Amino acid sequence: MRYFRLLATLFVFAMSVPAFAAEVKVLRFNGVINPIAAEYLGGSVATMNRDKSADFIVIMLDTPGGLDTSMRIIVKEIMASQIPVAVYVAPSGSRAASAGAFIAMSAHISAMAPGTSQGSAHPVAMGGEKMDETMSKKVEHDAAAYIKSLAIERGRNAQWAEMAVRKSVSLGEKDALAQKVTDIVAKDLDDLLRQANGRAVKMGKESVTLDLSAPHIAYIDMTQRQKVLDTISNPTVAYILLMLGFYGLFFELANPGVILPGVIGGICLILGFYSMQSLPVNYAAILLLLLGVIMFIAEVFVVSHGALAIGGIISIVLGATMLIDAPADYMKVQLSAIIPIAMVMGGLIVAAVAYGIFFKPRRVPTGIEGLMGSEGIALSALNPAGQVEVDGEIWSARSSGGEIAKGEKITVLRKEKSVLMVERKRE
Repeated sequence: MRYFRLLATLFVFAMSVPAFAAEVKVLRFNGVINPIAAEYLGGSVATMNRDKSADFIVIMLDTPGGLDTSMRIIVKEIMASQIPVAVYVAPSGSRAASAGAFIAMSAHISAMAPGTSQGSAHPVAMGGEKMDETMSKKVEHDAAAYIKSLAIERGRNAQWAEMAVRKSVSLGEKDALAQKVTDIVAKDLDDLLRQANGRAVKMGKESVTLDLSAPHIAYIDMTQRQKVLDTISNPTVAYILLMLGFYGLFFELANPGVILPGVIGGICLILGFYSMQSLPVNYAAILLLLLGVIMFIAEVFVVSHGALAIGGIISIVLGATMLIDAPADYMKVQLSAIIPIAMVMGGLIVAAVAYGIFFKPRRVPTGIEGLMGSEGIALSALNPAGQVEVDGEIWSARSSGGEIAKGEKITVLRKEKSVLMVERKRE
């Protein structure tokens, strides 16, 4: 009887366990859309499609926007995906602005958490070369046509999508749902999967019904390499790396053989230039930064009464402010980093100059030169020769003028062979 109950329990348990658990892979991204974001998001979607390692992909997105080329890489991978992809603007307080709006529009399922927004997708010029009116219109028309085609393909509000590009309009989650810009408003990931379960999505020419009744959720985060590269792609970090690189190399050139500053400076400079390749850099600003460093170094060797140091600070502040040529604040070097770095560098140079002024003229404390100006005491009467004690040592000495009595204090004038020339200490 006991075995019968055990078998019955196992049978009921087996019946309660779903025969198939949907594999849900979740990608989480918070930041600017750049080449590293394209590698992480687009590359992960492509890999999962190649390995058939997921049944449903969720991209949890929070971005102010970013580079058009990186955004298009991500969108192309989502559009080509044979696995349904949901772009979920979450958590609360997040946004899918600019490039993020294109990514959200390309998803098979577009979802938003409460307190989020989507839109403001008007293209902006990035880089040292400004667009004229004709080119600006061309870029705008191209972006509008692109997002409109995505909206039509996914059955969403194409008119609003076009307005998001041309007029930079945005919507909160409730308005986005009402205007068919997004498909689901979900408070969390579990709520998203619950609402997506049983929903039909268009996969190419076919319609697929999602079975997410018993999902197995796995989070796929950035690799350590991607995290490091994403961090140094930040404009402020790129600026700091450039400054460390400049100063390291100049210190090495000014003090050949130290080696360590040159090694660190070279590494920082290469990493800084790597960061710059994914950012809209103003090269005139880099020259200003370099000029500022040169002024700081010159201040140590040239008597300018602080003019070079002040010029260096101004040059570095202007260069850092102009370094990233983009209208969006998130693509610029933060002022909270610019001012402290400039002031620290200026302070170090002032300290070096002050050290040179107040300590360099001091006499050498050791060797023959160190005796000049030293004080001692006469061990015997000097008339004119005798013995003196200087810094604990007994020397043969000769008075340079007049007799010096035993016990009187003397001052060393110079050394002639092995004899010190001294005089009576002046009060």
